[in-house]
Amino acid sequence: MSGDPAPMTYREAMRQAIREALLRDERVFLMGEDVGRYGGCYAVSKGLLDEFGPARIRDTPLSESAFVGAGIGAAVNGMRPIVEIMTVNFSLLALDQILNNAATLLHMSGGQFPVPLVIRMATGAGRQVAAQHSHSLEGWYAHIPGIKILAPATVEDARCMLWPALEDPNPVLIFEHALLYNSEGEAPAEGHTVDISRARLRREGRDVSLFAYGGTLAKTLQAAEALATDGIEAEVVDLRVLRPLDTAAILASVAKTRRAVVVDEGWRSGGISAEISARITEGCFYELDAPVARVCTREVPIPYPKHLEDAALPQVPAIIAAAREVVGNRG
Repeated sequence: MSGDPAPMTYREAMRQAIREALLRDERVFLMGEDVGRYGGCYAVSKGLLDEFGPARIRDTPLSESAFVGAGIGAAVNGMRPIVEIMTVNFSLLALDQILNNAATLLHMSGGQFPVPLVIRMATGAGRQVAAQHSHSLEGWYAHIPGIKILAPATVEDARCMLWPALEDPNPVLIFEHALLYNSEGEAPAEGHTVDISRARLRREGRDVSLFAYGGTLAKTLQAAEALATDGIEAEVVDLRVLRPLDTAAILASVAKTRRAVVVDEGWRSGGISAEISARITEGCFYELDAPVARVCTREVPIPYPKHLEDAALPQVPAIIAAAREVVGNRG
């Protein structure tokens, strides 16, 4: 690692990661809606056009299918594109390209055509921008073989996940929760990476395992602190990689605490929380002292009014209540 950890925002960490990748490899370029002159919809790419020019910071037409397809073509031909989609809801306009092309080409070509493509997009709710800009669909994408799904929740992961993603021969989708961009933390100045196949233990505990990722991690850590005042020591595992799930880390935590709560901003029905619950049941059923609990977004399109949006999303009191309930069911 070069340089001591430095304080920065999540937004600045993403910008530094992109800038370092552009400096490190001339094949890397950024493309998407408003990434150039506007500086990115969330100001992540602000200043990069002036430094690297329009050949490497490319504004695109408002057509997700077109510019994601162009990114796939560039990756197949040896480039290392970073494609930015404004919000996860709009990524559905490029789902054909992602599922039927990016995720399948390496397999269908017998390994001849890797697709080293990174697609970044904002995800999550809490900003009062209503249903077409607020959903958390990363669990949908985690269903697809042939791609990797990352959900950095910390400034360090925002800073350090991009380069290993660019080195991967498979497409990597990075979901950045929009409420995290202004969050602050420390990250290495340059040259540091993290393992993009492993979960991360954020808090050790003995009574219950709390699993979270992305925008739910901070709420889950707050819940764990509150639980500690009641004598309940919660272990918090940051999943951070939704495909491939780090099943070993999940099972190891549950084997220790014998109880589990999964916190997910996605919907409960058919979501990633259901997959995690199933893996716990399959892998350590006889270690469980209580059923696996889930705290998920309500089964509604994300509302616009603030009080309804808050009511729809996983919140700290609900996480605390779920943890207390499973701890109360002692074996």
